[in-house]
Amino acid sequence: MGKLYLVATPIGNLKDISYRAIEVLNSVDLIAAEDTRRTLKLLNHYEINKPLISYYRHNEDVKSKILIDKIKEGMNIALVSDAGTPVISDPGEEVVRDCIKEGIEVVPIPGACALITALISSGLNTKEFSFYGFLSVNKKYKREKLEEIGKDTKTCIIYEAPHKMIQTLKDILDVIGDRNIVVARELTKVHEEVLRGKVSEIIEKYTNPIGEHVILIEGNSISEKEEEINELNKLSLEDHYSYYEKQGMSKNDIIKRIAKDKNVSKNDIYQQFLQK
Repeated sequence: MGKLYLVATPIGNLKDISYRAIEVLNSVDLIAAEDTRRTLKLLNHYEINKPLISYYRHNEDVKSKILIDKIKEGMNIALVSDAGTPVISDPGEEVVRDCIKEGIEVVPIPGACALITALISSGLNTKEFSFYGFLSVNKKYKREKLEEIGKDTKTCIIYEAPHKMIQTLKDILDVIGDRNIVVARELTKVHEEVLRGKVSEIIEKYTNPIGEHVILIEGNSISEKEEEINELNKLSLEDHYSYYEKQGMSKNDIIKRIAKDKNVSKNDIYQQFLQK
């Protein structure tokens, strides 16, 4: 039985490929590519001569079975995307899942990845981040996802096509607010550009909708839990008590919880109730 190799390829600069990736592409029996024409340019550059088979979003069902059958026959296959690391917002998840079910070894060959390249150069928090891929074209679902992103305390990363950039930036401003963001485009290429600033500032600066874009959004400084506590602390003491009482909490536990919300001692809360 053969193996499936997930081979990361350059996101722009053809030099950004590992020796191991070139070695694997030279050694496999077949290369499954999201765009065979684009992959052929890479292969020609490195004088790699291997048969190609198309594997993209709309033929995954059929091609996954074909690839697995070939691997079972003993062929080693490399899966590559248009650029960067396959499976990340690109085809491949289905065939990887099916290979695992069939007991086929899946071998990742790491390399360039647009979201990581953008993140490390962004200046935003890199300790924790959330990746949301491409937003839905459906306006309702897109707004719901942006609302979710707006509450996320981690640095949030999304991909966006150039022709949708202006509208997406306006949607971010409308739904999330004028938060700090970073827009990276044409990474590792001749016309690489990284814009940093408030959403409103980026909208004013943004003039060149060319190439795939990575948008990084600064995390919300207030967590959902903190927002909830802030809202509860605006309530009267009776309403605050009633909120927790409806959750089935005991009187003693409610007093403790209110004291924690307000960051005061439990006795202070008891005294306030006695004075009423």
